[in-house]
Amino acid sequence: MSVFDLRLSELHNRLQNKQLSVTELVDHSFKRIAETDGEIGAFLTLNEEGARKEAQALDARLAEGGERGLLFGVPAGVKDNIVTEGLRTTCGSKFLDNHDPIYDATVVSKLRSAQSVTIGKLNMDEFAMGGSNENSAYRAVRNPWNLERVPGGSSGGSAASVAAGQVYFSLGSDTGGSIRQPAAYCGVVGLKPTYGLVSRFGLVAFASSLDQIGPITKNVEDSAYVLQAIAGHDHRDSTSANVDVPDYLSALTGDVKGLRIGVPKEYIGQGVDPQVKERVLEALKVFESLGAAWEEISLPHTEYAVATYYLLASSEASSNLARFDGVRYGVRADNPANLLDLYRRSRSEGFGPEVKRRIMLGTYALSSGYYDAYYKKAQQVRTLIKRDFDQAFEQYDLIIGPTAPTTAFKLGEQVNDPLTMYLNDICTIPVSLAGVPAISVPCGLAEGLPVGLQIIGKPFDESTVLRAAHAFESQAGFRDLRPALS
Repeated sequence: MSVFDLRLSELHNRLQNKQLSVTELVDHSFKRIAETDGEIGAFLTLNEEGARKEAQALDARLAEGGERGLLFGVPAGVKDNIVTEGLRTTCGSKFLDNHDPIYDATVVSKLRSAQSVTIGKLNMDEFAMGGSNENSAYRAVRNPWNLERVPGGSSGGSAASVAAGQVYFSLGSDTGGSIRQPAAYCGVVGLKPTYGLVSRFGLVAFASSLDQIGPITKNVEDSAYVLQAIAGHDHRDSTSANVDVPDYLSALTGDVKGLRIGVPKEYIGQGVDPQVKERVLEALKVFESLGAAWEEISLPHTEYAVATYYLLASSEASSNLARFDGVRYGVRADNPANLLDLYRRSRSEGFGPEVKRRIMLGTYALSSGYYDAYYKKAQQVRTLIKRDFDQAFEQYDLIIGPTAPTTAFKLGEQVNDPLTMYLNDICTIPVSLAGVPAISVPCGLAEGLPVGLQIIGKPFDESTVLRAAHAFESQAGFRDLRPALS
């Protein structure tokens, strides 16, 4: 059993009793990466010198009896679109191959305050655009459960690194499912908080009205620990919500008696693998045994969610990525003929095919003569999708369904079929459009691969989401499921 299989509370006890040191934890992390990452490809940049220096400082604090932070001594990985001062941040793109940020993202500063140790930056689909991590400009990430399968995306490196036991937890970003879907594929826990609960300052923007940072962990309790550390208002982020952050750990009571659960028929209907559906129905029986009640409901505008999302996200990406021009930072084309040639060649050489596809789609949707027909219409449909959730939550405490309609697919199987790839996010995209919180927890296996259960809550009601997820996890025992490469 790896020390990374311990709960955070257990890890802290061992540190306090001098059974472990932070240096040993960091050594374990780098040793594990050296053993496995040649096959998995989860990391793009390692912070070995900085992490070891930080571990020594924390061990000295421990010896002196100094105050310990919420995540004291815990080795963590950070998705490579979250900026880290002095540590290369590429967004999985050749465009930012030489980018060394001069400041930390707010979440990184909060991890430092909580005394976690950053091990390195994690591989991802380029600029967070993709659902398989095959769009990384550096190398594809492989799923620790089966190296011929994708880990999901765009936070594939974040999920794979936790599943493989390389780091204790990781941070990912979720735009349309990019924390939850890879967590489901890799058999770990992935939480997308309510939009605005966690600061986006220092997150390289893909779609600003959708992006949200969240934790990927091995169990629900640790997810609550990490969320406690990173949540809260940030004046540097204009979309940050000024709300009180409750004590998420106190919510993990195991009691879900009386909770009302809605199960959208659109999430367990056509296109959902029969074994995935079976695992979800089995999970609902667990909730029944715990005293919760569920019934089938409808979120009628779900069928429009994928089209709505890709119009809105691509439009925002087109605007956000305009700053990458070869002038201010990032790669620059050699010997341009003039300024326009510099723009054209730098962007042509720096961006990969999926990023170019979405920029072109978004630019078209925003262009004169098409704005009302596409972008404006998509915003109107987004309102209807959000209204579906608002109406459902008038009667139900939670909405539950599969995180993804299938288990992890094979590498190369869908990379040349973007439409099929986009449809893998059919269960996660509506949640992002509505801005509500959701967590993916393992709920069993289908043909040897993990299945994720998605638990969706009311805005800023992460406490209920975590309480239900923790109760299910404790009862079902899926925390003990481990890939062969872990």
